[in-house]
Amino acid sequence: MLSIKNISKSFIQRGLVLNNLSLDVNEGDTIAIMGPSGSGKSTLLNILGMLDKPDSGEVFFRKSPVAGFTDDEAAEYRNKNIGFVFQDHLLLPHLTVAENIFLPLLAAKQSRKQLSEKEDHLRTLMEKTGILELRDKYPFQISGGEAQRVALVRSLANNPSVLLADEPTGSLDSKNAEILGDLLLNMNRETGITIILATHSAELAKKMSKVMILGEGKLN
Repeated sequence: MLSIKNISKSFIQRGLVLNNLSLDVNEGDTIAIMGPSGSGKSTLLNILGMLDKPDSGEVFFRKSPVAGFTDDEAAEYRNKNIGFVFQDHLLLPHLTVAENIFLPLLAAKQSRKQLSEKEDHLRTLMEKTGILELRDKYPFQISGGEAQRVALVRSLANNPSVLLADEPTGSLDSKNAEILGDLLLNMNRETGITIILATHSAELAKKMSKVMILGEGKLN
């Protein structure tokens, strides 16, 4: 469903980070990408999610090239197809938990019926992940583990096909890391969502169906 072919990316300060790298991702895959800090894991996720562009190579989603998208087309592609979870949950401090979760719905063009269905879906996810009772609280009133669960549910607001998670358990203690890892797998089993995550955690990586190592610009 998602492919990159012969991707290269370099930065002035870091030099070559991705070197003629290729990757094919199938529907429903759960993939962990490991590697040392600075190896390019975040860069790779950003390219897959159209947050960054490669210097060379091509990106395909369901066999269609996406590298030539305009900024507006890329934004629409991300909103419809890609969910993001980062190490820092990036919740807006002036919005409640519920408002943070429903926020992505405002950016999608949809009918009133579609909007209502997605709101019901998100409430169900909030209940399943144990955060429904937190809906009226603000980010400063909840724990780090709870905030990451809020970020996870928010990332699923528009029923994306792919979830990209960059060190999603990096700031969590072992108990909350275990909870979040299990939630990711439950989402994959229940919805078929494809998960690609970058992590330093061997415990999280072994929960995924595939583990790949990024080093010297290549995936192994």
